[in-house]
Amino acid sequence: MTDALKRLSEEGVAIWLDDLSRKRITSGNLAELMDQQHVVGVTTNPTIFQKAISEGDGYDTQLTDLAARKVTVEEAIRMITTADVRDAADILRPVFDSTDGRDGRVSIEVDPRLAHDTRATVAEAKQLAWLVDRPNTLIKIPATEAGIPAIAETIGLGISVNVTLIFSLERYRKVMDAFLTGLEKAQERGLDLSKIHSVASFFVSRVDTEIDKRIDALGTDEAKALRGKAAIANARLAYQAYEEIFSSDRWNALEREGANKQRPLWASTGVKDKAYQDTMYVTELVAPNTVNTMPEATLFATEDHGEITGDTVSGTYEQARADLDAVEKLGISYDEVVQLLEDEGVEKFEASWNDLLKSTEAELARLAPSEG
Repeated sequence: MTDALKRLSEEGVAIWLDDLSRKRITSGNLAELMDQQHVVGVTTNPTIFQKAISEGDGYDTQLTDLAARKVTVEEAIRMITTADVRDAADILRPVFDSTDGRDGRVSIEVDPRLAHDTRATVAEAKQLAWLVDRPNTLIKIPATEAGIPAIAETIGLGISVNVTLIFSLERYRKVMDAFLTGLEKAQERGLDLSKIHSVASFFVSRVDTEIDKRIDALGTDEAKALRGKAAIANARLAYQAYEEIFSSDRWNALEREGANKQRPLWASTGVKDKAYQDTMYVTELVAPNTVNTMPEATLFATEDHGEITGDTVSGTYEQARADLDAVEKLGISYDEVVQLLEDEGVEKFEASWNDLLKSTEAELARLAPSEG
């Protein structure tokens, strides 16, 4: 049996796990995935933490202590989530050291309620970096309009960033521009550019989910022929933009000062439509210097039957552009879809955060010491 995950790594794709929980840390499962499945990074988001904290009793000891101290629910969440990220970062530290800071990374997201507030996002990023206090942390900042200047400022402070919720090619270009602006600010401050890392999380499956829904509503054979093509086309054109920006004179000047490229990260790579191959968003997006953050099911599906055939992105740009143009010709607006997905993405993370607040508040009340 061929080792598809090893082959994927050899093609220049860093395999990150899109999940984290205390049980995964304490049971040795995360270390096992690193050893057996070539996992070299971890991403989290409010939905992942909400699920982890609401299931099982893995957090009871810490929650009992927090309840005894009568902390606010917001402080409790920050103590819990940063503890998990810190412990995961320690487990991944050998990878961080052996890859000179490129991998071995754990991501933690700013409070999604701040997604439209630049100044508060920067303040939160600084606070999270201080709280976790590990060099292999990435602070996740959403690529909203308010997020773009926050990304530049945070990078400019020497804090490594995972830019999340990128759906559109235009916004992705702004993200890369913000990254370069941030590096230039860091350079002006005399910071070591070689210590600053970043990934840009370009979301994949949700694009197909929304566009396929509109294709199905049209119902024509011409429309149906385009099902499942938009997301991969969009991501491939993002990689083309990445190649263009990171071969520019502006970039080359920063690279000479030791700067690292901001890698494209394929996010939302779990297939939502059972009609599609469950490894589609992995095998069709193989390209050098990328990251694929996978839910566990996608990771094991790729290991079991993923066919890694080399670079499946370079040289596909003409077809990718034709596929997106064909979708547009059906009357499905690309700009409308990507804006909707960004808005929904922020709303979903806000909803998960609010659920996390409620469930944590209930746990603190349950575990609070009786009076007297």
